[in-house]
Amino acid sequence: GLVPDEPLMRDIAEFGITFLLFLLGLNLQPQELLRMVRKTTVVTRVSSLVFALAGYLITFAFGFSQLEALLVGASLIFSSTIIGLKLLPTTVLHHQRMGEVIISILLLQDLLAIVLMLLVQGAGGGLGRWEMARPLLGLPVLVVLAWLLNRYVLLRLIRRFDKIQEYIFLMAIGWCLGMAELAALLGLSSEIGAFIGGVTLASSPISLFIAESLKPLRDFFLVLFFVSLGIGFDVGTVPQVALPAGLLALVVLVLKPPVFGWLLRRTGESAQRSHEVGFRLGQMSEFSLLIAVLAVERQVIGEQASYLIQLATLLTFLVSSYVVVLRFPTPIAVSDRLRRD
Repeated sequence: GLVPDEPLMRDIAEFGITFLLFLLGLNLQPQELLRMVRKTTVVTRVSSLVFALAGYLITFAFGFSQLEALLVGASLIFSSTIIGLKLLPTTVLHHQRMGEVIISILLLQDLLAIVLMLLVQGAGGGLGRWEMARPLLGLPVLVVLAWLLNRYVLLRLIRRFDKIQEYIFLMAIGWCLGMAELAALLGLSSEIGAFIGGVTLASSPISLFIAESLKPLRDFFLVLFFVSLGIGFDVGTVPQVALPAGLLALVVLVLKPPVFGWLLRRTGESAQRSHEVGFRLGQMSEFSLLIAVLAVERQVIGEQASYLIQLATLLTFLVSSYVVVLRFPTPIAVSDRLRRD
């Protein structure tokens, strides 16, 4: 009860994810991104089926309805963009393939999440055919607009005023938020718009300066994102869903690393890289939380199923973060041997 305006806090917290995706896009050349997305499509498709089936069977066994079990199973598909990429060392992202593999998988998962949220809204009677089709048409339109604006407007402004650091800083924020808003108008998520905005700037020689300048903003708003998660969670519902949520979280933590690892090895990645990527993607996602809230608002599922998804997601956030920080190189490792930034 100390925070009177929870929706405002959540809206502010969304800036953290937006800046995170924008900075990730700045580190990826468009040609390399397309190549990696083609390679990881099979990995994302097969892993999604495995995780969704496991979640469905567990939820249905605990007496939830078939629709609720389907939605809970679908929420297991996604891995956390924030945790997966915030804990990825900058050196790995710049000089190795691991960052490219993780980003391409997460990007495909984000697209699946958008489709699922549209289906939930449609099931709740909130969308017509045009609203359902708009994101599918909006993605290529957004890519083309971003490329044209970057080539004929943005790069010319950068070349003209690149000696004024404050100008570049403000221009980067404007471009990031402008692309995010344009994506929202086209029916896509603001995060995808920010990511595409970052990718279009990746070939600019000033992209690394922009990335370093915006890191403090990213970190500040990401902290608020996790605060907003805590504010919106009703602790009183924990006893009702503790057992199925704990079992779902355990299945995610145990199943995701070996499944991702095996699938990546089948695509030709090294055993060590596949093993590490599996653990870095071994949790549920902030999209799982958004789907849980949206589905209960649209009366597609009951409150108990919604809190089941939320509690399982938060449990995987906690455990997976510690597993990654204690076992693999991260910017916030407690040991000097594993600290990379």
